[in-house]
Order: sequence, then structure tokens, then C-alpha cells
Amino acid sequence: MKPNRGKTCAGERDYVYMLSAGNQHFVLTVPLKFPVQENISHLHGRLMLLHNLPCFVENDLKQSLNKFIEDETIKGYDREAEMALEAVKSGEVDINQLAETWAKAYKETTLEYAKPEENSWDEDFADVYHDLIHSPASETLLNLEHNYFVSISELISERDVELKKLQERQGAEMDKVMQELGKSLTDQDVNSLAARHFESQQDLENKWTNELKQSTAIQKQEYQEWVIKLHHDLKNPNNSSISDEIKVQPSQLRDSVEGNGRIYEEQSLLEESFTIHLGAQLKTMHNLRLLRADMLDFCKHKRNHRNGVKLHRLQTAMSLYSTSLCGLVLLVDNRISSYSGIKRDFATVCQECTDFHFPGIQEQLEIVQKVVLKARAQRSNKAKRHHGNKDSGIEDKSKNTERNQSNILQGEFYITRHSNLSEIHVAFHLCVDDNVRSGNITARDPAIMGLRNILKVCCTHDITTISIPLLLVHDMSEEMTIPWCLKRAELVFKCVKGFMMEMASWDGGISRTVQFLVPQTISEELFYQLSNMLPQIFRVSSTLTLTSKH
Repeated sequence: MKPNRGKTCAGERDYVYMLSAGNQHFVLTVPLKFPVQENISHLHGRLMLLHNLPCFVENDLKQSLNKFIEDETIKGYDREAEMALEAVKSGEVDINQLAETWAKAYKETTLEYAKPEENSWDEDFADVYHDLIHSPASETLLNLEHNYFVSISELISERDVELKKLQERQGAEMDKVMQELGKSLTDQDVNSLAARHFESQQDLENKWTNELKQSTAIQKQEYQEWVIKLHHDLKNPNNSSISDEIKVQPSQLRDSVEGNGRIYEEQSLLEESFTIHLGAQLKTMHNLRLLRADMLDFCKHKRNHRNGVKLHRLQTAMSLYSTSLCGLVLLVDNRISSYSGIKRDFATVCQECTDFHFPGIQEQLEIVQKVVLKARAQRSNKAKRHHGNKDSGIEDKSKNTERNQSNILQGEFYITRHSNLSEIHVAFHLCVDDNVRSGNITARDPAIMGLRNILKVCCTHDITTISIPLLLVHDMSEEMTIPWCLKRAELVFKCVKGFMMEMASWDGGISRTVQFLVPQTISEELFYQLSNMLPQIFRVSSTLTLTSKH
């Protein structure tokens, strides 16, 4: 029974129980609040204990108590119903409004009469795109996306050239001023010139940022309208213009010119592939790959539209709305931004091609920042309720958290979605600190536990291919010797193996591909040492050679 019933149902009533024992008569009077929220069996037991009632009245008391509560509750509801009907008859309650309220409640609680949920624009566009990318129009879609990519790349190249010219001109001006410093010019003149240079550079960057944002918005609108129109035309078999719309015209492909843009040079890759079986009883097959490559190589588009590149891009596009997504792990600092390091390089790659399905990288980062602030506030309030300010250690940690509300902690990660990258749909931005560069991290380190949580997200969200930095660094440094690399690789291999064995309980045992990436600057000798280590830790499937008997 709900406590918010009408006033006529609520109130206090006396329960009277009469007990006869020989010539003696006893009366038990207990005030009860209605509606009764307490379990009746518990109430009955408490009455027996508090009033020292004999055991032979136990069953009779329980039956009497149940009947009293049931009767009084029904009487209260009846009085409430009578008053509600009188209010309708007297006009105190608008009968039309009451009927609308009842109809709304009935539709919301009864599936048969509820309105069907309407798909959003994003859901409709996703269905349309999925149909087209699996149709003969797929090559046309990829060609159009490539043309848009080349257009944005040219804009970015123009921006870089203009910024470089401005910096060179400002550098020359500053050199002249520094030569006159102490003669005809003062420190104030130098500071004034530096301020003007900074303002000019900011104005130029803002101008190009707005132009790129406007171009990508126009491209996204044009692309989505064209996709919807093409899908509609394909459903109309009498439309004679379909063949022209999806006809592949090589002349329209805008191939890059060697000196007219930024071309990513392909470096020689080292790669080893393994097939393993994990599991105690029911074994699951997984694919492991060890690569010497840059993480961003899986994100960058190539300006030269070769067949191999097109096949990679086609595979990524066809699996965009599927249960076989691809992800990678980027190691970042605790600030949610794109201003430095690999975060800036990743954001640059994302901005080179318009994302026609998801928000841009900057917009996604702004959303993540808001979510982090909200989560921090909830955690802070929860910690204050549970611990107060008694524990000084907790207080110091709380102050430190409040000081950096927008930052994430070591081992935490945030996710961005992409449809405009070469081979990646999802990016996991894992927060690590300088401790990963030391050689004394353990399996309980936040970075390792972050990998475990990332693999768990992969299992629950249909990400079947994940790329992981094997050494937990993107760049090598002097302290990373060969023993250091072997020790770190062994730790990550063993931990990932344990996490993959846990996957069977998370997803029921689905075959996955895990790619271990090492920096491009390591030697071939070290690469093959790591390659020999992997099958010693994982159980690699051995091949069976069959020969005919003569």
C-alpha cells in the first residue's frame, strides 16, 4: 500500500482484541496508523512479545489482526472513492481533464495502446547509410567521402602555409627589434610587438577555424541529404536516374599531387600474427597481432586513393553500424583537451575529414568535460555523506579532487566515436602518468586496471578488434632499455591474457582480435624477441600437416 493515499484512507484507528481465560476477560487495545506500511507478521510478533500474550492465542490474534487491517483499509478506500465521485458530481473536478489524465496514464502503462516510439534523425540516417554501404552504391559513397576529405585537407594545407608565413614574418620583425634593443627601443617596445604578434596569430587561427567549421557543416548537410535522396531513389524502381547517380566516375576522384598537400609517408611495418585458444573447458579462438607501427596510422586517411586503401576504408564503413567494431587505446594525460601531445595529433587527424555520423572531436570532448564535472560532484557529495571530515586523508583527497574538478584520475578513460577514421570506430583515451615510464609498475597499477575496464567495455559494446600499446608508451626514451621493454611486455601480455580469459564470462566467448603495437623506433631485434615471447605466454594453435601415404 502506498503512503500517499487520500486523507480519508490515512489516519489512526484502534484495534481491539478481547481475550477470555476462564472467568477472566482481557481487552487489548492497539492504535494503528493507516495505511499500514509494516509487515503484518512482524507486527503480530511484536504484540505477542510486548504484551506477554499466551501462546494459545497466537493464531487467533493473527487472524483477527489480518481481518481488522483488511476491513479498515477497504473502508478507507471506499470512503475515498465516495468523496472522489461526489467531487465529480458537484463539479469540483473537471471531468474532461480527469478523463485525459486517465487516458494518458493508460497509454503510458499499457503497451498495446502506447504510441510507437519515433526514430530520431540519427537513427533513420544510420539505417539508410547501412543499407547503401551494403549496396552497389558503396563505391560512390566512398568516392564522395574521399573528395570531401581532399577538400578539407587542402584547406588545412592552406591554413598551415599561411600560418607558417605569418610566423616567419613575425620572427624577422622580432629579430630586427631585438637588434635595436637598448639602442633606440626598450623592453616595453618588445613586449608591445610580441602582444601584436600574438593577437595577429590568434585572429588568423580563429579565421581558419571558423572557415573549417563552416566547410565541414556544409559538407555534412550536403552528404546526408544526398544519401537520403539516393536511398529514396533506389526504392523507386521506375527512376531512370539511379544508374547515373551511383555510376563510378574515376575522373571525379581528386587524386593528390605530390607537392600540393600533406602526404603521410608509409614506413615499413613489422608484423606477426598468431591464433590462440583460451578457456578452461569451452575454448575460444582469438587472433593476436604484434605490430611495429604508430597508433595514428590506423586513423589517418591516405590522399592517394589506391585499391588497398579503399578496401580498408570500405571494411570500416561497412562495419560502422554492426557488431564488429574496431577500437584503439590512446595514452593521454589527465586533462580533457586536444592541445598537446598525441591528443593534438589525434584531433588533427580527426579534423582532416568530416564526420558525417557523429559530432566533431571538440564537441565530444566538451560533452565529456560536462559528464566528468557532474560525476565528480556526485562522488564528492557521496564521500561527504559517508565519511564527513573525520579522516584527514580523505579530506586531503577531497580537496585535491575539488581543485581539479575537470581532470580525470589515473586509470580512468573517456571514449570518442568516429566514422571518419581509416580503420577505427572508437577511441579509448586512457589516463596515465609518468609512472608508466618507470620499471616498477605491477598488475594492480591504474594503467593495467584501465586496460581491463576497456576490454570489459569492448565485450559489452560489440568491439571485436582493439589495438593496445604493448609497452604502455607511444614513444621510446633513453631509460627504456631492452630488459625494460621485455619486462613491460611480459607484464602486459600476462595481464591481457587474464583479462581475455575473463571475457568468456563477460560475453559468452566471442572471438576477438587484439593488436599489440610497439613504437616504430624499436629495433628489429627487440621486435622479434617480443614476437618469440608472445607464444610462450599465450597458447598458440599449432598447425597440422597432412601428407598422403604412397
